[in-house]
Amino acid sequence: MQLKKGQSIRGALATATCTLLGTQANEAAAFGTDTPWEFDSAILYYSEDQRVTAVEPVFKARKELDDNEFLNLRLVVDVLTGASANGAVPMPFAQTFTTPSGDSTYATTANETPLDPSFKDTRVAISADWEKPINRTLRGVYGAYLSREYDYTSLGGSATFAKDSEDKNRTYTAGIAFSYDLVSPVGGAPIGLSPMPVPGKKQISSEDEGKTVVDLLFGVTQVLDRQSLLQLNYTIGTNNGYLTDPYKILSVIDNASGEITGTDDPYLFENRPDSRLSQALYAKYIHQFNEDVVYLTYRFFWDDWGINSHTIDVRYRYELGGGHYLQPHARYYLQSRADFYKPYLLENEAAGTETASADYRLGDMTTTTLGLLYGLEISEKSEVTIRAEVMKQSGDEPSKFGALNNQTLFPDVDAVIVQAGYSFHF
Repeated sequence: MQLKKGQSIRGALATATCTLLGTQANEAAAFGTDTPWEFDSAILYYSEDQRVTAVEPVFKARKELDDNEFLNLRLVVDVLTGASANGAVPMPFAQTFTTPSGDSTYATTANETPLDPSFKDTRVAISADWEKPINRTLRGVYGAYLSREYDYTSLGGSATFAKDSEDKNRTYTAGIAFSYDLVSPVGGAPIGLSPMPVPGKKQISSEDEGKTVVDLLFGVTQVLDRQSLLQLNYTIGTNNGYLTDPYKILSVIDNASGEITGTDDPYLFENRPDSRLSQALYAKYIHQFNEDVVYLTYRFFWDDWGINSHTIDVRYRYELGGGHYLQPHARYYLQSRADFYKPYLLENEAAGTETASADYRLGDMTTTTLGLLYGLEISEKSEVTIRAEVMKQSGDEPSKFGALNNQTLFPDVDAVIVQAGYSFHF
């Protein structure tokens, strides 16, 4: 299923950038830098109320190969279960839908958001980065990435370079990342805006579809004083190919009654544009007081789908003494809808529509996350952390009429996040 598609290659580029800028080295500094291996492990639990649940173990290893030359390895396993909104609108009566394979059906009750209960997946992702100095002031990180799940495969690589100023107070960064993704939907990739088939019948354009992702990053990091650091990044990325979610549908609504049409085709598969150009500006400020540290980040994102978003993230590490510390966290996310986002299609406009999606993740929304992390340095060689957060996502209700007046078309999504981590070296 497509819960996190398209994020892997950007994550690889960001990880490489953080490595070059010393983020990982700073985090490991508490354990010393003269050891051959450093390990970082964590397990994350994410659960939406009555929807998706995810369990994600992560394991990272870092080995010093030579002076200032490192190998970074990462393994991630995502196990997803639960129910996912299929894109249809709730109705004052029960509705029946065909599963993606076309082999069976499932029903949703009246006045409830239609959820596909067959949502489940296991993703395994591995990545490796080689960090090597080129000369006294220039460093590079070269990365490779592979992710596999039963209906999606992603293979990519990245290269990031950092140039220090002579006084080591400023670092210029540039990077490129590329990936090729192969989408293999259950039952095949549906024709965009074609009717959802009846059980036992499949309507596909091909068994597999592909897409390419290219991202470029340019950044500068400036030491402001002995206790402050400022990082500024600009990224631009292109996606080309199959960008549609093959499991999402739209309801076709009668213009007068507001109910799904009485025709044989009340539900259509979504269809998104086959290209996307996105850009982002990112700023990060770090300030260390006598012992405590504050992290402030802001990100502005925009693309040619019409989506704009603002992300503000604040973390404050408060030292308790004796190796104990607390880190409160607050995050606020605001997003505008995509140009082709439609919570439903009116019957008289369906025939003339070329792109449309009812996926709420493309709509107007706000997300607020509040949490707290507790850390304990057990010794000079090991540390444990426990993080707990709550997240609330809400969106603007679209225009409603007739049978839709008493329905919630953009319900709030509440989630809890719990993570336990253990870092050590030998």
